[in-house]
Amino acid sequence: MRKNLVFATTIFLAAVCGAKAADLTGKWVADVPGRNGTTQMTFEFAVEGKRLTGTVGGLMGGGGGGRRGGGGAGAPAGDPSAPTDRQISDGKIDGAKVSFTVKIDRGGQSMVTTYKGTFTDDQLKLKMTRQSQRGDTTTDIVATRATT
Repeated sequence: MRKNLVFATTIFLAAVCGAKAADLTGKWVADVPGRNGTTQMTFEFAVEGKRLTGTVGGLMGGGGGGRRGGGGAGAPAGDPSAPTDRQISDGKIDGAKVSFTVKIDRGGQSMVTTYKGTFTDDQLKLKMTRQSQRGDTTTDIVATRATT
């Protein structure tokens, strides 16, 4: 009986120690189709407990695209095609669930993009919802962990 208990405890501890929670920290990349072709988005995350911080780059609003499109929202004045990383706000992580927002001030108007989804060790699935004057639009995004 005691031998069985020791064996069961050993198996349990090995399983607990071997099961590693997925970690969202780091850089993630997604190719997102749009009106002007595919745009690359980057996500740079840092996690502290249930708090998520970081930046999002590319495809950040109207104007036809982000990094490779025809003038990304959030590009510095004078260079409409320059990529700009935007700070994440209201970032939360709960197990494999993630949510955050990105706020952009453009011409005196504020635009909010909301991201909600799930992740594993190597894949991040998000629903990106952007506010616009014509109504909210939602895009599905699948990002993978960057190798560089």
